[in-house]
Amino acid sequence: MKNATYKLLLYIAGTTPKSLEAFANLKKICDEHLKGRYSIEVVDLVKNPKLAKGDQIVAIPTLVRKLPPPLKKIIGDLSNKEKVLVGLNIITKG
Repeated sequence: MKNATYKLLLYIAGTTPKSLEAFANLKKICDEHLKGRYSIEVVDLVKNPKLAKGDQIVAIPTLVRKLPPPLKKIIGDLSNKEKVLVGLNIITKG
């Protein structure tokens, strides 16, 4: 997965501090570890609540990795960088 392209969806609810923090944390991690190999789509469930059903979103913010497979989800503000990197299979645990 060294050169894989990552398609990421970040589910948020409006422009809350936690939502903004999650986006900022995600952007920073992607810029450091996936430079030029990622796309982030922000899905605001305040504007489109029906979109939560498709990816079975039960908490927000939630990050969904669509590509590369398999689908992965990380819930929270993404402030734990190691957890995000392991969760997205960018690095292995340990």
